[in-house]
Amino acid sequence: MNWIPFAFLTAFSLATTDALSKRALRDTDEFVIMWVRRGYALPFVAVPLFFVPIPSLDLWFWVVVAALVPLELLALVLYVKAIKTSPLSLTIPFMALSPVFIVFIAFILLGEWPDRSGMLGIVLIAAGAYILNANASRNGILAPIRAVWEEKGSLLMIAVALIFSVTSTLGKIAVQRSGPVFFGCFYSIIFVAVLTAVVAAKGRLRGVLSRPASFLLIGAFTAAMIISHFIAISLTDVAYMISVKRTNLLFSVLYGRLLFHEERIKERLLGSAVMLAGVVLITVF
Repeated sequence: MNWIPFAFLTAFSLATTDALSKRALRDTDEFVIMWVRRGYALPFVAVPLFFVPIPSLDLWFWVVVAALVPLELLALVLYVKAIKTSPLSLTIPFMALSPVFIVFIAFILLGEWPDRSGMLGIVLIAAGAYILNANASRNGILAPIRAVWEEKGSLLMIAVALIFSVTSTLGKIAVQRSGPVFFGCFYSIIFVAVLTAVVAAKGRLRGVLSRPASFLLIGAFTAAMIISHFIAISLTDVAYMISVKRTNLLFSVLYGRLLFHEERIKERLLGSAVMLAGVVLITVF
């Protein structure tokens, strides 16, 4: 069970990165924060690359990396826009939809259908999403569902969850063809290089140096998230680790209240907890 502290550290670091990013977005734009999250983390993340052997990389590894980079760039753009546009407590919980999308992708591509616990997990995630906007039910039973579609940040995060359901599968292939530590470090270098080109093309590269102290803190928590993620995953099954990592939903709702004074936290905390239970049922049982 020595993986559990690292999994919780992953969840806490991810939620803290999101909270710090949202606060920084008051004074800068999405492209700067995109780079800050990954660029300032790179010095910490790249260090292990000097201590692991370089594996033989076949063609499929490079094909997967070529597919991953644009998908993750798009996901990062949408992710940062989501946390800028809407409350953390109404955006981050929708990341729980990733395993649901994976279930349906597996059905379409492989003909696999979830068992009873998986179906119950999907129902719980849907119920949790409803509870997030339960306050709107006074305008009708379908009002909480309409509220999701009217909240731009929620829609953006649903799109992110869909993209991540694809990239998680591709990432697993890349790890299998290289190694978890090597891939985590090497891919970060490639991703930041491409991200730097994108941010430079937008004329926003100078902005990444405007607030080095606060930006370095964001990078440090991003690095802690990445490193603890790979440590935890090396010590247990991916499904178990991801289930604990998704407690970031709860941390984010609490940050929403503590730092941004977001409202209706009790119902959003309950909704997030129900969604988390659904994730556990899908991924573990």
